[in-house]
This record gives sequence, structure tokens and C-alpha cells, in this order.
Amino acid sequence: MFKRDDAQKIPSLYKRLKRRQREHKSTFWLYFILRLLVAVLAIIALFLGDFPTLTFCVVSLLLFLLPFAVEEFFQIELPATLEIIILLFIFCSQVLGEAASFYVNVPLWDSILHTVNGFLCAAIGFSLIDILNKKKKKITLSPLFLTVLAFCFSMTVGVLWEFFEFFMDKVMHTDMQKDFLLSTLRTVFLDESRSNVVITVKNIAKTVLYGENGEVLAVIEGGFLDVGVIDTMKDLLLNFVGAIVFCIIGYCYVLNKGDGKFARQFIPTVNRENTKKNKSDP
Repeated sequence: MFKRDDAQKIPSLYKRLKRRQREHKSTFWLYFILRLLVAVLAIIALFLGDFPTLTFCVVSLLLFLLPFAVEEFFQIELPATLEIIILLFIFCSQVLGEAASFYVNVPLWDSILHTVNGFLCAAIGFSLIDILNKKKKKITLSPLFLTVLAFCFSMTVGVLWEFFEFFMDKVMHTDMQKDFLLSTLRTVFLDESRSNVVITVKNIAKTVLYGENGEVLAVIEGGFLDVGVIDTMKDLLLNFVGAIVFCIIGYCYVLNKGDGKFARQFIPTVNRENTKKNKSDP
């Protein structure tokens, strides 16, 4: 049933939205424009029967709610710069990357996004741990330990994403783990003595794939395909780089006790309304 408390939350939610629109105009209008573009693309995809693109659009619209949901759930306030980066990251990865095929047609698109992902996840992890650390008076984490936890949070998210890509490729028959064309092969599989000797095959010009009846299924010019392994390791290494970059920023931020304009653009703070409310409570 609709409770009185729920009725009180609606005006409060409306006030926060109006305050966001007033104080963070750039974020609000970017959010509005991106949602409008994705909604239009979703309608076009629906009429054309392009269900993969429609799916990516729906996922994007849901993910656009993520920054606001995080703020509401953890009662924190995201800086405008961080929120803009998150919204653009969602649009670039889901709409441009998947629906518009930027992952395939734009060099380094995937690499840039994975680096940004490592940076963002480290920022979010660092901020949440820092806020919880300040709330718990009995537990005080050192700046170094807090930074290590943020780094581990970012890398864990990166690993879980690679699990998701592997699951989608195996179960849904997608190709999220992109292939790499290689001309050199090193393997113990070709060692007939079974002595764990590495056999190196160099200068591979092409790979011919045959079917069960001897028919040629495909010819890969320039070498052979590495199926997903290099892509996974590359993504994790770039996530590592992004996480390290932010952890350095976050570590300096804690050492300087919250000073520094640059770091504050990426680190959420406790919701001001809750802070005022707590101070007014007896």
C-alpha cells in the first residue's frame, strides 16, 4: 500500500531534482540530451526491427539512472565532473561502441574506455570507502590502506566485466572478447613427445578453416586468430593503469585532508541535506 512516508519522499525527491537542475546545469542538460538521443535511436531501431540496437538503447537508458541511484542509496553527492564522465562513458560504450560499432571501426576505442573504466571504478570505490571510514569512529583506515582497497575495488569490477564478456560470448554467442590477428604461435600442443616443450611457428601467412566434409569454411589472411585471451589481458592491464592513476590522485587527496580542486572534481561527498539534518538533530 502507499504509505504516508512514501508520500513525503516524493516532494523531497522533486526538490533534489530541482536543486540538481539549478546547481548542475551542465550535467542536467547533458543527461537530458543523451537520454533524448538514445530514446530516438531506440524508437528507430524498434520500427526497423533492429533488436540488438534496441537492447543496447534500453540498457543505456537504465544505466543513465545509475549516478542518481548511487546518490540516493549511499546518500552522497557526485561532483558534476565525475557525473559527466560517467554519463559520457555509458553513451560511448553502449550506444557508440556497441550499437554504432565503434569498437570495431574506431582504433583504440575499446582501450580508451577500459582505461576510463578503471579510473571511474577506483574513484567510486575510493569515495565510498572514504565516506564509510569517516562515519565509523572506531575504525580509521590509513591513506595507503584506503587507496589499496580502492584499487582492489576497481580491479574486481574489471575482472567481473571480463567474466560477463566471456559469459555473453559462450552463452549468447556474441563476440565481446574481440579477436587479435597474430603471425606467430607458441604452444606445447604441437609437441609430439608430450614433454612440455614449446613449439614456435613463425611467419604464419594465413589460416584455412575446414569443415567436417573437407569444405573450406573461411580463410584468414595475415595469420591466425587469438580468440579473446589477448583482448582480456589488454583490458585488465588498461583497467590497472586507470585505477593506478586515480589511486595516486586519491592518496594525495587524503594526505592533504580534502584539499585540492582537481581531486574534488572526482570524489563524491556526503549529501549536504543529510549533513544539515544530522546537525539539527538533538
